[in-house]
Amino acid sequence: MDEALVVGGTRFIGRHTVEELLDHDYRVTVFNRGEHASPFADREGVHHYAGDRTNDRELLTAKREVEPDVVIDCVAYHPRDVRKATEVFADVGAYVYVSSGAAYAAEDVPKREDETPLCDCSADQAADDTDATYGNRKAEGDRMVFRAAERGVNAMAVRPTVVYGPHDYTERLDYWLHRVDEYDRVVVPGDGTNLWQRAYVADVASALRLVAESGTPGEAYNVGDRNALTLADTLRAAADALDTDVELVRASDRELSTVGLELGSFPLYRPAPHLLDTHKLAALGWDSTPVAEAMATTAREHREGDRTGVENGPERAAEETVLDVLETI
Repeated sequence: MDEALVVGGTRFIGRHTVEELLDHDYRVTVFNRGEHASPFADREGVHHYAGDRTNDRELLTAKREVEPDVVIDCVAYHPRDVRKATEVFADVGAYVYVSSGAAYAAEDVPKREDETPLCDCSADQAADDTDATYGNRKAEGDRMVFRAAERGVNAMAVRPTVVYGPHDYTERLDYWLHRVDEYDRVVVPGDGTNLWQRAYVADVASALRLVAESGTPGEAYNVGDRNALTLADTLRAAADALDTDVELVRASDRELSTVGLELGSFPLYRPAPHLLDTHKLAALGWDSTPVAEAMATTAREHREGDRTGVENGPERAAEETVLDVLETI
C-alpha cells in the first residue's frame, strides 16, 4: 500500500482527494495547520500531521516522518511554495501541484496545455495575496514544476477550471442552487450563453491521482467537465437536480444598471468563453462524471447544508426590481 501526503486536505479539493486516494488503497496523511475541523478525525487509514506548509522545517519534518510515495499539493498559492515543495519532495515517487485554468494568459477556445501561453508573474505579483494576481501566481507555480522536472523531479501540474461539488466553501454555485430552489423566476445576466467551464470536484480528485500514477514529469494537465454548459443550461440542470421549475429571465447591462448592477455582478459570469481542452488528461484514462449525476450530488448536499451563496451575488430585492423593470418593457 502506497503512502500519500496531501498538503491541505480537509475542506474541498483536498477533502475529495483524500477520499479518492483511500478508495484506491492508499494510506493518507493530511498535512495542514488544523484550523478547520477534519472530516477524517476518526477515519481508518488517514493520519494528520499538524504544520504550516510555509515553514520549511515543518514541511521537511513531515516528509521525513511520513516518507510519502505521492504528494498532492492543494494549497500552494505562491511560487515560493511550489519551489520549496519540489526541493523538499525531490525524491518522492510523484509530486502533483494543483494549479488553475486561471494560469492561461490568452483567451483561446479551447485553452491547450502546450499551446496557450501562461500569465507572466512579476516579483510583486509573486508575493501578492489578492485575487487579481491569482492566475499569475499559479502560472509561475507551473514554471517551478517545469524547472523541477528538468532537475529530475517527478513533478507535474493539474489545471482545473472553476471547481464545484459537495463541500464547496466558495459557494459560487450555491448562489444559483439557492436561487433556483427558492424562487420561480431568476435573473440570468446577458443572454445566458456565457460559457465558463466547470470541473466536478470528484473528477479533479481522480485527475490528481491519475497524474500522480501515470503522468509525465514536467507536464501540465487540464481538467474540466467534458460537457461544458452555458450558465443558462447550468441553471436548467440545477432545476432538474432539485426537481423544480424555474423561469430564466435574461437581463442586459442596461436593465441591470437600473439597480446599480452589471453582468459581472453575478457569480460564474465571464464575458469571454473559458474552455479547457482535456484530451491530454483523457489519454491517461480519465473521464468526467456526467453533468446530471454531478449536479444531482451537488444539489443534494446543498439542500442538506446551510450554504446559500447569497453574498456572492445581487440581493434578491435588487433582482426583483430588475424583474419588475423587465415586465414593463
